Amino acid sequence: MQTTWKGTISFGLVSIPVHLYSATQEHDVPLHQVHAKDGGRVRMKRYCEREEKEVPYTEIAKGYESPDGRTVTLSDEDLADLPLPSKKIIDVLAFVEEGEIDPLMFSKAYYVGVADKGAAKPYALLRDALTESGRIAVTKIALRTRESPAVLRVHDNTLVLQTCIWPDEVRPAAGIAPEGDVTVRPQELKMARSLMDTLSEDFDLAQLHDDYQQALQQVITARLEGVEVPHEEEPGEAPDNVIDLMEALRSSLRQAKGGRNAGAGQAGAEEEPAPRKRAPAKKSAQAAGRTAAKTGSKTSEKTSGKTSGQGSAKSPAAKRTATRKSSAPRKAS
Repeated sequence: MQTTWKGTISFGLVSIPVHLYSATQEHDVPLHQVHAKDGGRVRMKRYCEREEKEVPYTEIAKGYESPDGRTVTLSDEDLADLPLPSKKIIDVLAFVEEGEIDPLMFSKAYYVGVADKGAAKPYALLRDALTESGRIAVTKIALRTRESPAVLRVHDNTLVLQTCIWPDEVRPAAGIAPEGDVTVRPQELKMARSLMDTLSEDFDLAQLHDDYQQALQQVITARLEGVEVPHEEEPGEAPDNVIDLMEALRSSLRQAKGGRNAGAGQAGAEEEPAPRKRAPAKKSAQAAGRTAAKTGSKTSEKTSGKTSGQGSAKSPAAKRTATRKSSAPRKAS
């Protein structure tokens, strides 16, 4: 990893020789300017207006034009010799709670590494002190042509220096938020919190990817292969105004829950056969007893009715015997 800055962290009377390394990198698809008519490369040339000719990069310097039109030329040596302590020293000014620095002020991040083996112990001391206290160190540093406030914090057991913008470089937000007294009902706030909890379930920031770069690469590949460029379907128009906020929150909550269960729930619902009808539940002992009693009562009532109208009823065996006797042929006398 290429070193970006070399210097020393000043922590009271403790000095820590360190190197800075860029902690982030962007993955943009490289694009350059071309002539739309024929695809010819368009290049920016360094052109001197006074001499009316192109000049090499080695003859380029930085300049400042004063309000009265005068120009001051500054060489690299002039910028390197600025009387600025923060050019080579990261001076720790204070230790504050992390929440005291608005994330709006954060800029670029750099990993802080030791410059030699002798710096290992003071490096570990500062790192562990920040970790145990839960604080960050406020510092200043000069990088290239700019001095910036910065903070030292711990990430993955490594010191990180995060440059910041100056407080007066943060633009005021007055007049941007909705004006007037806007009342949010407790029910709406509760529903919004429920939606926040649902959307946050099993969220993994590492799973995010750059859809724009992927789509751009698909278009480039299609152009190279001479095939039709893929097009995305136009999204539906968003509503101009939310009339029923609670209904919008409910719909959002249902959609969020449905999206998380779509992978397993919907697939299972499509393949699952229709549910079978359940057999009627077995009656309890008391209900069965009551049913048997009613059946016995009705049977006895029918039997008593037949007895009173037709005399005593014969048993099935007696009926069969009488039938056989009546059907047998009589002997001749």
